[in-house]
Amino acid sequence: MTLTRESTRRTARVKTEAAGEVSLSWHEAGEPSGLGGGLPLVMLHGGGPGASAWSNFGRALPGFAHDFRTLLVDQPGFGASDKPPVVGNYYRFAADLVVALLDELGLERVHLLGNSLGGGTAMRLALEHPGRVGRLVLMGPGGLSLNVFHADPTEGVQRLMDFAGDPTRERLRAFISTMVVDQSLVTEELVEERFADATAPGAREAMASMGMSFWNPETAEDGMLWREAHRLRQHTLLTWGREDRVNPLDGALVALKLIPKAQLHVFGRCGHWAQIEAAEEFREISTAFLARHVERTGS
Repeated sequence: MTLTRESTRRTARVKTEAAGEVSLSWHEAGEPSGLGGGLPLVMLHGGGPGASAWSNFGRALPGFAHDFRTLLVDQPGFGASDKPPVVGNYYRFAADLVVALLDELGLERVHLLGNSLGGGTAMRLALEHPGRVGRLVLMGPGGLSLNVFHADPTEGVQRLMDFAGDPTRERLRAFISTMVVDQSLVTEELVEERFADATAPGAREAMASMGMSFWNPETAEDGMLWREAHRLRQHTLLTWGREDRVNPLDGALVALKLIPKAQLHVFGRCGHWAQIEAAEEFREISTAFLARHVERTGS
């Protein structure tokens, strides 16, 4: 059966103290195969205008669903999920809602795979709820990426900010172009799809609320996850595109040094979207890493 955006969509109402009661959307496919201790795999997408679980991981879903019960979650403020105002730092705000969703679904323990913004959410969840997470796969993760040599904001982040200030198709195309090395992937269809989502009711307000949680001095420090990287106890696979223009490769160095059980895989001729530009290699590397988890020993 072909896995489509609508055929795989699920929704549930969840509640946290910060967000109140909200609806979260996700896409689901696959059954446990025994790999990775039989744990489900939850994938958390990146940020940026028009981002969603499906836009980031829809094409990757069939491959991962072959081996895992796989859930692609629309983080709060994105996709078909509700867009409540962010209270505190976004990573903690989103992580608490993802935990509430796991509770609603009866999922005690999962593997997490997060890209960019979703990597920050995944790490915050693992730090605050270590017993809920088996292994971590982080793709150019936000919060954990500390640019040692590159200036801030990076090119990709600057183009995101440009779009936020003047949301045109041209500025969106300029932003998407920083995601990949292969510019043939920046199609008119992709630009139109992302533009529609980025300008949907509530989307711009949600992005502004999320963005302020990283700029407001009262909440920004909670998003500097690299300062807590030494506390992470899960086996962690850091994956990076060598030509990443959003979270450049030098951002991996501090994380690799500080996370006790970290390893790093770099994809050549690849930008911020390894799951798209290096799709098959990314799936193979991630699946092999997750397959080494043995649930009975918590390893």
